[in-house]
Amino acid sequence: MSTAPAPAVFNPDLGFAAGGGEMGAVVRGFDWTDTPLGPLETWPQSLRTAAGMMLAARHPMYVAWGPQLVLLYNDNYREVLGAKADQPQHILGQPFCVVWADVWHQVGPMLAATMAGESLWYEDQPFTLTRNGYAEQVYASFSTSPIRDESGAIAGVLCVCSETTGKVRQVEERLRLLDEIGEATRLAAEPVTIMAHSTRLLGEYLEATRVAYADLEPDNDRFTIRHDWTIEGAISTVGVYSLDLFGSRATSNLRVGRTLLINDVDTELAHGDGYEMFSQIGIKAIICCPLVKQGRLVAMMAVHQQQPRTWTRDEVALVEAVVDRCWAHIERVRSTEALREADRRKSEFLATLAHELRNPLAPVRNAVELLRIGADKPGLKERMLATMERQVGHMVHLIDDLLDIARISSGKVVLQSARVTLQSVVASAVETSLPLVEAAGHELALDLPAQAVWLEGDAVRLSQVLSNLLTNAAKYTPQPGRIGVAAKAVDGMVVIKVTDTGIGIAPEALEAVFEMFAQAPHSIGISKGGLGIGLCLVRHLVTLHGGSVMATSPGPGQGSTFTIRLPLAAVAAALHDEGQAQPAPARASLRVLVADDNIDAADTLGDLLDAMGCQVQVTYDGEQAVNAAPAFAPDLVFLDIGMPRLDGYGAARALRAMPAMDGVKLVALTGWGAEDDRARTGAAGFDHHLLKPASPEQVAAVLATATPASR
Repeated sequence: MSTAPAPAVFNPDLGFAAGGGEMGAVVRGFDWTDTPLGPLETWPQSLRTAAGMMLAARHPMYVAWGPQLVLLYNDNYREVLGAKADQPQHILGQPFCVVWADVWHQVGPMLAATMAGESLWYEDQPFTLTRNGYAEQVYASFSTSPIRDESGAIAGVLCVCSETTGKVRQVEERLRLLDEIGEATRLAAEPVTIMAHSTRLLGEYLEATRVAYADLEPDNDRFTIRHDWTIEGAISTVGVYSLDLFGSRATSNLRVGRTLLINDVDTELAHGDGYEMFSQIGIKAIICCPLVKQGRLVAMMAVHQQQPRTWTRDEVALVEAVVDRCWAHIERVRSTEALREADRRKSEFLATLAHELRNPLAPVRNAVELLRIGADKPGLKERMLATMERQVGHMVHLIDDLLDIARISSGKVVLQSARVTLQSVVASAVETSLPLVEAAGHELALDLPAQAVWLEGDAVRLSQVLSNLLTNAAKYTPQPGRIGVAAKAVDGMVVIKVTDTGIGIAPEALEAVFEMFAQAPHSIGISKGGLGIGLCLVRHLVTLHGGSVMATSPGPGQGSTFTIRLPLAAVAAALHDEGQAQPAPARASLRVLVADDNIDAADTLGDLLDAMGCQVQVTYDGEQAVNAAPAFAPDLVFLDIGMPRLDGYGAARALRAMPAMDGVKLVALTGWGAEDDRARTGAAGFDHHLLKPASPEQVAAVLATATPASR
C-alpha cells in the first residue's frame, strides 16, 4: 500500500517553504555539513530569506554567499548550467570560481564590486562557457544586488539573469544585412547612391516587389519618393505625394512614428482610406516605416508586395532599422556637403574680412602721415580728422555686426522693447544710411503713412534692419539709381518694402542671400564691400520681433525688393517726446583714473578726458590702478577688463573694498558686450559698461553721472 507524500509545510527556521520546485527539495535534502555554509539549521536568517525568495522565483536566479561566494540556484537557472545541472552535488555548496572557472575572470570582478556595495546591470553580455562538454559562445543579461546579514554587513550577492543567445543571434542576422548596407554606402558621395544601394539590398533580401525611400517636407504633409527599387515589370513610384493618400488612420500613426503594417489591402483597408492608392499601383501588402527625429517626421521607407503577405516581426524590425541607417548615411553625406560649403564660405569670409579691415586702415594711415608732414597746410587737419573719424566708424560698424551675429547665434540678444512709431524708425535708418546713398548719387524716395503707425519693438534694432537694407541697396545699385522705402498697415501688420534698381538677384539665390556670409556675385564696378552678414542680421532681428522678411527680384540686372512684415502694436500709444536729452558737460573738478594695458588706448583716453576738463591719472594695469587710487582719490575710474597682473574685475573688487572709495563710479572698458558680460561686470561692482572703442559722446555721458560730491 503506497503512502501519499506529505503536504508542503513552511519551516520558520529555514525561512522558505518545503516547496520551491525540484531545486527546493534538492537544497533541503543536501548535506551542507562539509560546505562553507555549514548545516542548514545553522544558516543565518538573511541567507534563509534570500534562498527562499530565489527558490520560489520563476526567473533564473542564484545566490552567492559568504567570502567564498558559495553557489545556490533555482530550477530555471538549471537551463543556464546546461549538462552541469545533472550533477547538483558537484555545484551546490561550491565556490562560484569552481563552478564557473572558465568565466571567473569576467564574473569575479562583477561579484567583487557587488560585495563592495554596487548594484550592477549588464545586457547581452558575451561569455564563452563549457557547460555541455564543449566551449560555446553565449549571451546573458543579468543584474546583481548585495544581500546584507543581520548586522547590516554585505554577506552575499543575489543575481537575476536570463540567457539571450537566441535574441542576439537574430539581431546579428539583421546586423549582417545592415553592415552590408553600410559597406555599400560608406563611400557614397551622393544621397541617391545611398538610396539605391539600401533599397536594392533590402528588396532582394525580403524578395519584395518594391522598396521606396522618401523624404518629408517641412510642412509635415508632402513627401518625396526620391528613389525606389523594383522587380522587373513593376512601375516606379518616384514623385511627390501627400500623406493624406494613406488615409486618416494610417497618416495619424505615421506622423507620430508608428509603422504602417498591412498584410492584405483588400481586407484591411476601406475605400477612401488608402485602398485606392495601393490598388492603383497593384500592391496588396505593405510595410511603411516612418522615421521621427526630434518630434518631426523626416523620412519613410516602404516595402511593397504584389500579393498578400503576412509580415513577421523580424521583417518589420529589419525595415525599421534600415530606414534609420539609410537616413543616417544620407544625413552624413548632406552634412559633409554642408561642411564643405561652410568651409568655402568661411574662407571667403575671412578673406573678405581682411579686405574690409584694410580698406579703412589705408586712409587712416595716410591721414596720419599727412598730418605729420603737412600739418600747417590750410584745412588739412580738419579734412584728415574727418577722414579718420569716418573710417574708424566704418571699422566699428563691421565689428558691431560681427558681435551681433555672435550674440544672435548664441541666443543672447535681448530686445529693449517699447512703443515706437514706424516713422521714427525709418527716419533713424535714413539718417544713418543717407551719406552712403548720396555719395553714390542715388535718389531716395519715401512713401510713409501720414498718421503715426505704432510698433512694439526695439527702436535701435528695427532701425538697424532698415539701415542694413538701405546700405545694401546703395552698394549694389549702379549710379545713379533709385531706392525707395514704402510702408502701409495691412491686417494688423505693417508691410515695409525697400526697393532698388540695382543688380538684382537670381531666382535660385533669393533665399540664400539671408544665409551667413552670403554675398552677391562680385562686381568690381559695383560692390562697395561688406562681410555678407547684413541680411543674415536682418532676418534674425525681424524674426525676434515676430515678423518676417523675404526677397524678390525679376532677375539679374532688374533690381530687388525686400519686404518686411511686422506686427502692429496692440493699442495705439500716446504721442511722446522722442528727443533724447544731451549729456551734461563734465565738471572741471572731476578726478578720473584710467587703467589699460594698451598704452596707446590708455594715453589717448587720458588726453580726451583732459580735454574735457578732468584731472586725469593714467595707469597701465589693474595693480597700478589699485595702488594709485588712495592717493589720487578719483571720482571716476575707467578699467580695462583684460589686463595683466590684476584684471579689471579684480581691480574693481579691490577698489570697492576700500572705505575711501565709497561712492566712486567704476566704468568697464571691454570688447565683450553680451548680456551675461554686462551682468558679470555689474556683479564685480561696475556702474557702467562701455564697448571698445568708446565714443567721445559715450565718455561724456558717463562723466555726467559723476560729481566730486558723490563720495
